[in-house]
Order: sequence, then structure tokens, then C-alpha cells
Amino acid sequence: MDKSSIQCFLFILLTIIVTFISCSNAQREVEDESEFSYKQNVENGPEKWGKLKPEWKMCGKGEMQSPIDLMNERVRIVSHLGKLTRNYKPCNASLKNRGHDMMLRFEERPGSIKISGTEYQLLQLHWHSPSEHTINGRRFALELHMVHESIDGSMAVVTVLYKIGRSDSFLTLLENKLSAMTDQNEFNIGTIDPKEIKLGSRKYYRYVGSLTTPPCTQNITWTVVKKVRTVARNQVRLLRVAVHDNSNTNARPVQPTNKRVVKLFRPRSY
Repeated sequence: MDKSSIQCFLFILLTIIVTFISCSNAQREVEDESEFSYKQNVENGPEKWGKLKPEWKMCGKGEMQSPIDLMNERVRIVSHLGKLTRNYKPCNASLKNRGHDMMLRFEERPGSIKISGTEYQLLQLHWHSPSEHTINGRRFALELHMVHESIDGSMAVVTVLYKIGRSDSFLTLLENKLSAMTDQNEFNIGTIDPKEIKLGSRKYYRYVGSLTTPPCTQNITWTVVKKVRTVARNQVRLLRVAVHDNSNTNARPVQPTNKRVVKLFRPRSY
């Protein structure tokens, strides 16, 4: 292969890589949430997200949107999905106020989970209050989203729901950092171990949905841990106050399930 052919090949390869990265980033949640609101009946409220930008159209017309109600009557109990295996390790992280939520972003590779043979790297985690997903119509105090991405750009979110009760040990580690947050601020908080996030159950719901913030990208694999854990009321309040958006909520309304199948993984030993 001559020099010009090699240069041409390298240019094409670079173009493909850049295009792939751009498309992948475009499918992720927005970094600046100031352009939309969680307030009902306003110009940029949840029911209007799909009309705010062409690239957000799925928020309005998508038929596999999240969150949903995990109603027992429509759940299919299965035992073949396998244990949710988390292969995480401590790494450097930073807290960022995105405008409506607090995001903890990992600066390095903190590890991954494996779903149906596909490995998904953990990118970031954030919280919604009250919870976005409901169980049999019941909404909880808080919901944690752990956002993962595979090498081909597909995404998977692991979710933990919380009710008011004893303090959550992982949030306890972050309380001082959250108290120091200011409007649209981001700063490094040192080493964080994702394994410190307690799940407490091998049972989980699994369905295919979407991101719950614009651009509301679909075909996201959702894993919602069945056990509802506890969080202190002051911890939920701290997460909201730290955002500085003068809102009591950052939870998208429940979306139609349509014809989607919701599975509940239950090990055979149960």
C-alpha cells in the first residue's frame, strides 16, 4: 500500500471514529438542563419537551419512554436473566450541578456491569426526587440512576428506589461535598467506590425504555432493583437544595407502558 493510500485509509478511519463518538454523545442525557423544566403546564414542561428541539422529538412521540409504573399484574416472573454482576473499582470522580440534578461523573474507568453478555461501562450517576418509576402506582422519595454505556454506544441504567427511613450510607459519604455545591458548579471530590452503593436484593425488574431527560433516547436497558432501600429526609432535601433550581422535584411523569414486556428476575432458589 503506497503512502497516499495509507493516508486515505487513516482519514476514513478517523472520520468513522469521530462520527461514532459524536453520535454516541448525542444520544446521552444533556449536560445543561436549563432549557427544560419539570413544572407542569409551562412552555418547557415535560409535556412539551418533544417540541423544544428537533433532536428531542422522541420525548413526545416515542412509544418506549421511561419512567413507567412497574405494576405486578403486567410483570412476567423469570429466572433466566442471571444475577446482576457489578465489576466496579474505586476511581476519581467529580460532582456537577447540571441544572436540575446532581451528577457524580467518573473521570476514569470505574468498572462495568454485564447484561446478556454485553459489557457496559459505568459513566455517571445522578438522583431524582421523588422517584420517577413507581411500583403498583406508589411513588418513592428518591431514585438513583447509574448510567452505563457499551463499546457500541448502547446504554443501560441501573436504578435503586428509596423510601424515607435510615440514612443511605453512600449519600452520607457525599453530604459535605453536596453542602459545598453552588449554582452550575463542578469540582473534583476525590476517589469514589461505586461498590459502596448498596443494592440489597438479587431481584430486579428489567424492561426496555428511554432516558428520562432529553433527548429521551430509546432502546435503553433498564434494571430496577426490586428492594426499596431507605434514605434520610435531610439527605433528599440536601440533593434538591444543592441544585439551586428553586424546584421541589426533578421527576418526569410516568409514561405509557404500551405493549412492552416487564420482567421480574427471581433466582430459582427463591
